[in-house]
Amino acid sequence: MTPAMPLARAGTEDGRRWWVLAAVALALLLSMTTWFSATAVVPQLKVQWALSDTLSAWLTIAVQVGFVIGAVGMSAMALSDIIPARRLIVLGAVGAAAANAGILLTDQPGVVLGLRLATGICLAGVYPPALKLVATWFARGRGLALGVLVGALTVGSAAPHLANALGGLRWQVVIASTTLTTLCGALVVAAAVHEGPYRFPRARFAPTQIGRVFRNRGVVLASLGYCGHMWELYAMWAWFLHFSRQALADRHITGEAAAPLLTFAVIAAGAFGCVLGGILGDRWGRPQVAGLMMAISGSCALLAGVVYGGPLWLFVAVSLVWGITVVADSAQFSAMVTDLGDPQYVGTALTLQLGLGFCLTAATIWILPVLAGVLQSWQWAFLILVPGPVLGILAMLGLQHPHHRLARGSSQTAATNPRQGAGALARF
Repeated sequence: MTPAMPLARAGTEDGRRWWVLAAVALALLLSMTTWFSATAVVPQLKVQWALSDTLSAWLTIAVQVGFVIGAVGMSAMALSDIIPARRLIVLGAVGAAAANAGILLTDQPGVVLGLRLATGICLAGVYPPALKLVATWFARGRGLALGVLVGALTVGSAAPHLANALGGLRWQVVIASTTLTTLCGALVVAAAVHEGPYRFPRARFAPTQIGRVFRNRGVVLASLGYCGHMWELYAMWAWFLHFSRQALADRHITGEAAAPLLTFAVIAAGAFGCVLGGILGDRWGRPQVAGLMMAISGSCALLAGVVYGGPLWLFVAVSLVWGITVVADSAQFSAMVTDLGDPQYVGTALTLQLGLGFCLTAATIWILPVLAGVLQSWQWAFLILVPGPVLGILAMLGLQHPHHRLARGSSQTAATNPRQGAGALARF
């Protein structure tokens, strides 16, 4: 195949990329509702099953741990670079739906934890392959495209809180509805999605491929930044409901829907942040935008305790800004990996980055309620999240060194010649 052939094909299919992005974003939004389906109904399950705070936390942690197991396993076997992304997404979504539905068939907390673990393992076959698949359609504007995907994930993660707030739905209804939406996500991908013209080379299984990822300094710095970002993100998402419920109760706002609605608004606002971060990342540079967003979100983590007892409008405003910025940089870390990684193992690098990041989330999700218990209040518990953005900012400063200029505008290079651009980035 001559170099001109991929370009000709790219020209004819360029108009379709936005439809594919919309389809994958919809599928991701629908499929990822199973991630926080149990977290959203923890207050109901605590009462019905007499769960301790620790066991309640593990309903969310188990998904994170499962995702890490799935991501590391897929990375070790290079499944993301061997099996077509579309097939992995469909299989992962169907598996996540089945595991989520299993919660309706048991009242044993231990079994539920096992099902949540399985949900996380299956979702490792949905999220990273979706990022890689969309990257095959976008050489230009890749930061925006991946930002749209993470925005869809963000709304999907917030959706169970909305379902829980609408009229006090029973937990069985929330679990059943998120199961059905995940199956619909699999159907969307199976019916309407395929890889684009900027396909990455298909890899063969090689036990040393993880070592290749770690030898790429640009990918390592991007992954360190992602780990700092993840130290903050999922713990904030998982426990903001409890934080806001206590803060509102102290203001004598005790309606059952108030805290879930505020939590939905705060998490879902991150979708706007993801799109904004994608646009700015493509224009200003991904490390610069990621560092800026972490500076703002880290400041909000510091301010959360300060505004906890302040005016309601200020508490809501800081919470919304936090929700927007805490996830606005997420897609930029993935875009950096597709820009800077060995094109043959982009899927492995993405999956490994996500696996390492989600491994950290288990620690902060567990630590936060313990710290809140020690302090006997949620007011200052979020201070433990501040070191994450600090680490992330330092990593992004490393990527802004003159030696790392490819971190900005690299997708445009790939657009001129997909194969040549990918090779130049791999040599980074």
